[in-house]
This record gives sequence, structure tokens and C-alpha cells, in this order.
Amino acid sequence: MAYTSLLFDLADGIATITINRPDKLNALNAAVIAELDAAAERATREPEIRAVLLTGAGTKAFVAGADIGEIGGQGATAGRERALAGQRMMRRFERCGKPVLAAVNGFALGGGCELAMACHLRIASESARFGQPEVKLGIGPGYGGTVRLPRLVGRGRALELLLTGAMIDAQEAWRIGLVNRVVPADRLIAESTAMLRTILENGPLAVRACLELVDNGLDLGLEQALGLEAAWFGLLSETADMREGTRAFLEKRKPEFTGA
Repeated sequence: MAYTSLLFDLADGIATITINRPDKLNALNAAVIAELDAAAERATREPEIRAVLLTGAGTKAFVAGADIGEIGGQGATAGRERALAGQRMMRRFERCGKPVLAAVNGFALGGGCELAMACHLRIASESARFGQPEVKLGIGPGYGGTVRLPRLVGRGRALELLLTGAMIDAQEAWRIGLVNRVVPADRLIAESTAMLRTILENGPLAVRACLELVDNGLDLGLEQALGLEAAWFGLLSETADMREGTRAFLEKRKPEFTGA
């Protein structure tokens, strides 16, 4: 499809999706959310896409938040529908079965922080800033901020950020576990791509299993989660990729995975 608010590039199995509204600090309006949803569906469906790198255009913002001009006049029904649309889009990325990495190049506030948290991995430039400032506008997060933030940084730290609306820098985000790595701005895309390439050297079925197990296991009891892991372990044991991976290890060579 043709996008009006996104740039979409596919190279060597990695789809780079750039939110392209730099004049609006890449704010999430309804059109951007719809296009991101379509891009996430495409990433899920197309076998040529093996990983996703999500970033923002320009140097100032990943996504500076929701488009306040759109939400200012909404009522209860419209607000709920807007929240559900954003949640569906982010959940689609989260459950696409392929690694999704947010390269956070600037402000990631409100919906931008929520979008980054819906990605499996986050690499931040040294200039990145994070926060959930919705309470300063008299509203709460709508795209998963109260759900994912405690899972990533713990209840106490999440509540501090949610209740104060404070903004933190990249080093603090790394310290509390919100991001995986902080890199110089001029190395952000290169480092993000390198991490995805490292992942893509591994067995694709095993990578998908890890994504699904972590996604589902967090909401299960210990015994159920362990049972699910054992079931996946058994299924992967029947794959050609497992045979190739173990054989390559014993033969001291690089494996050639096929996803079968």
C-alpha cells in the first residue's frame, strides 16, 4: 500500500518503518495509527519480512505523543475507540512473531513511549527522552502505558512516572530497564540494525517461540508457563532447524537455518 505518514523500506529481511511527520514531532494521529496497523499486518503476513525496525523521522522525536489537536474534543465513546485502535495496532506489532525493535531517536512521550514499549527491544540515542505525561493533561494513558510500563520497570517506578508525568533521559531509562541499550545518535540505526542481524542469524522458529513464550508466559502461573515452554521445546525438537543447529555445533560451523 502507499503510505502518507510512514516510510517503509525492506532490505535483507529487515523492514524499516519510519513515522514521517517531523513537523508534528511524529505525533500519533488516527491516520498514523491506521497506517502503522497496516504496516504491522504486512510485517506479520509477508515471509520476506523477518524483523522490523521502527523509528521516527528527524532528530527531535521518535513519537512525541498523541496528536493533542485530535483528542482535545473527544468524548467517552470516541476516546475509548481511539484507545482500542492504538492498542490493536501495538498488539499487532507485539504479536507478529518476528523481532520488532524501536530505535528511539528523540522524544518518546505518551503514545510514543507506549509504542516503544510494545516493541520487543528498545535502543535509545543519547538524546532520547521518555515519559508518560498524560496526567498533566487530565487524562491517563490509553495505549498500554499502565500495563507494559510496570512489566518492564516494576510497579513502584512505573507509578512514579505515571503519577508525576515526569520525563527521564536515556541513561535513566536504561538504568531502570526501560531500554536495552543507549548509543550515540549517529550510531543509532547502525547499532539497531546490527542487533536485528544478530537475531536473524538464529533459528527463526526458535526466535518466534521465544517471543510467544515470553508474551504468553507473563500472564500464566508458573506451572502453566513451564508446561508451555516444555511443549514448545518438544515441537522445536522435531524441526529441521534443530537438527541443523545441533549438527553445525558439533561440526564447528555456522548453521544454515531454513525455518523448517
